[in-house]
Amino acid sequence: YPSIYPFILTAEELGCCRDSVLMQFCANKLDKKDFFGKSDPFLVFHRSNEDGSFTICHKTEVVKNTLNPVWQAFKISVRALCNGDYDRTIKVEVYDWDRDGSHDFIGEFTTSYRELSRGQSQFNVYEVINPKKKGKKKKYVNSGTVTLLSFLIETEVSFLDYIKGGYVIINLILASTGNPLQPTSLHYMNPYQLNAYGMALRAVGEIIQDYDSDKMFPALGFGARLPPDGRVSHEFALNGNPQNPYCHGIDGVMEAYYRSLKSVQLYGPTNFAPVINHVARYAASVKDGSQYFVLLIITDGVISDMAQTKESIVNASRLPMSIIIVGVGPAEFDAMEELDGDVVRISSRGRFAERDIVQFVPFRDYIDRSGNHVLSMARLAKDVLAEIPEQFLSYMRVRGIKPSPAPPPYTPPVHVLQTQI
Repeated sequence: YPSIYPFILTAEELGCCRDSVLMQFCANKLDKKDFFGKSDPFLVFHRSNEDGSFTICHKTEVVKNTLNPVWQAFKISVRALCNGDYDRTIKVEVYDWDRDGSHDFIGEFTTSYRELSRGQSQFNVYEVINPKKKGKKKKYVNSGTVTLLSFLIETEVSFLDYIKGGYVIINLILASTGNPLQPTSLHYMNPYQLNAYGMALRAVGEIIQDYDSDKMFPALGFGARLPPDGRVSHEFALNGNPQNPYCHGIDGVMEAYYRSLKSVQLYGPTNFAPVINHVARYAASVKDGSQYFVLLIITDGVISDMAQTKESIVNASRLPMSIIIVGVGPAEFDAMEELDGDVVRISSRGRFAERDIVQFVPFRDYIDRSGNHVLSMARLAKDVLAEIPEQFLSYMRVRGIKPSPAPPPYTPPVHVLQTQI
């Protein structure tokens, strides 16, 4: 008969504290545990729970063959350490590492966030006590001491903190191929419903526009012959004004897109590198973190300049920008998956991208078979934007850029009515 093992699941509400702490510890005169050596000590930190139990929240690295180890500094969130309760007990155990996993217990001590926050001082030198030894040996004092060397509080900032400070600039870029007058074209101008490009643009754009403070988007197209001379362009303004390609909100972008379908002739080859370089030029001029650029490319998957595009992405990975690629149509998107770089970090001529800045999703995976586009479009927008916050924060962290304070809320003027008697 199969055995049934009961288990208990406990939970508690997370505190709202967003601080992290960077701590470093050392130890002195720990007990010798290895027959042919000294000890290989490491620390295990436990957070106490509301029911009195303990949960492991951090383990240090092992320092080999010493009774006086100095461990590397480590960073841990205050929520993980004590769930924001500064007086909650933190238990620290000291072990001697063994290759077979049967680590030898050296001793333990308890502290709290409030005590640790005093920093390096006499209050943060802890006696390591082994209860079994203490109970057996009358002359037992301790199994060594552990000392806090440093304690630095850091406030973790979120993507929303930067948005409140007015950081993000969104750039919408459309890839264009096919004849908009033919029903088989992904750009087909159906008078009764949006085409594939229009649905993808509307779904993603309506979500992404909330991340831009002024809702003015430079919208470009590529892969088309332009009037009046029919020259081929891989970075033209959808609104027909190269000096001012900005459109107001997603409705303005949609209007410019459909107007451009009537005035330009969509034409190959489909080169991605020019538009990536176009946005990269803007991003390169504002490395202070005051602006961040998100390039949205909606494409049928055809790409004619793969090598140049990979080099452009590698170069752009050092800049304040991200690239979202939405694939529409039934084609295979192997090239787009390669550009995404989730499995293998993208590289060009031996250089790897500094950060992952590309997110790709195939539009067809989000089309509801029942024809209800609202649910599938919401899923599409959610997954398309899933990596943007971390990509944004990774750039800001590496550059040491903190968010600007949010502007004060608008307070309407108070009009005092004066009455003459």
